[in-house]
Amino acid sequence: MRIRRSITALAGTAALATVCGCTVQAREADGGTRPSVRAEATTEPSGASASADDKPGAGSSPSPSPTPTPAPAVLWSHGDTGRDVRELQARLRQIAWLFEGPTGTYDRATERAVEGFQGKRGLPRTGRTDTVTWQRLLKMTREPGEWDLYLMGGQPAAAPDPRCLTGRVLCVDKTSRTLRWMIDGRTLSTVSVRFGSQYTPTREGVFRVYFKSRHHVSTLYDSPMPYAMFFSGGQAVHYSSDFAARGYAGASHGCVNVRDEAAIAGLFAQVRTGDKVVVSW
Repeated sequence: MRIRRSITALAGTAALATVCGCTVQAREADGGTRPSVRAEATTEPSGASASADDKPGAGSSPSPSPTPTPAPAVLWSHGDTGRDVRELQARLRQIAWLFEGPTGTYDRATERAVEGFQGKRGLPRTGRTDTVTWQRLLKMTREPGEWDLYLMGGQPAAAPDPRCLTGRVLCVDKTSRTLRWMIDGRTLSTVSVRFGSQYTPTREGVFRVYFKSRHHVSTLYDSPMPYAMFFSGGQAVHYSSDFAARGYAGASHGCVNVRDEAAIAGLFAQVRTGDKVVVSW
């Protein structure tokens, strides 16, 4: 009976040890001890690895890095030249960002105008005309006309009138607003010129230089007419400071105005009294 109770007590103690996970020393019937028995733990040991499904981000790919927006392409910048630059300058003049007439050269004045336009509209102030800047400018301006593009001259000359192909000729073309100095069909120089208004038109036809006056002053309009070469009544080819300042925004009283003083000075030195003058459309 005592032996049975001892066995029962030992069995209960072992069962408790299994549940609690502790170590017990079991006594043998002869009073000795047997090796310790450690029960299996009912929970994962501390620090055990989590399953793949429990790991952060398991089963999903990493978020891609955002792709940077490419900078807009630059169309024109400092030093560029050409007809497109003239159009840019003409459009900037329309909205008072540029006051000089179009030159066709992307100079410092053009760069400053573009910088101001960009800054006013929250665009990067680079001074270079990129696609975004150009589209904004197009929406705010109109298509410039021929003489908006060449307000201060620089336009190409038209083919010379057939009457200009022989002899020494001042060949004046109202269509292209140019004057060619020609000898025997060969063009020696070309300058931009301005004519009279509709109320004081420059006469057309074939004439001769009949008088030259280096420091001439008009008695009718009390205005200087340096390097004047008269060909029809009071009408002459001469230098005009107004043309140099305002371009085609103004007009003469019938004379053929030249805005390049150095060019007209050279022309005055070469042209002789009696040389032919042809004025045509």
